[in-house]
Amino acid sequence: MSNNLNNRIQKLRSQIDDLRYRYHVLNEPEVTDAMYEGLMDELRKIEEQHPELITADSPTQRVAGKPLDEFKKVAHEVPQWSFNDYFS
Repeated sequence: MSNNLNNRIQKLRSQIDDLRYRYHVLNEPEVTDAMYEGLMDELRKIEEQHPELITADSPTQRVAGKPLDEFKKVAHEVPQWSFNDYFS
């Protein structure tokens, strides 16, 4: 496997982890949802083409971090569904 591909995967994972932390823990999103999804899409495609590079700590294999304690739980009258990719 090329060093360039390994470096790109590591950079994507680090960047996505940082963005998740800023969004979920600090409540300070740094990029748009579309930009974030673009990074995730790139990482997913690389991992699909090279499954041997998938690791358990990859953002594609786990849920983001702990939300702020200030966030309050609410009961929704209509179930809130999660989508893997809102933009497609």
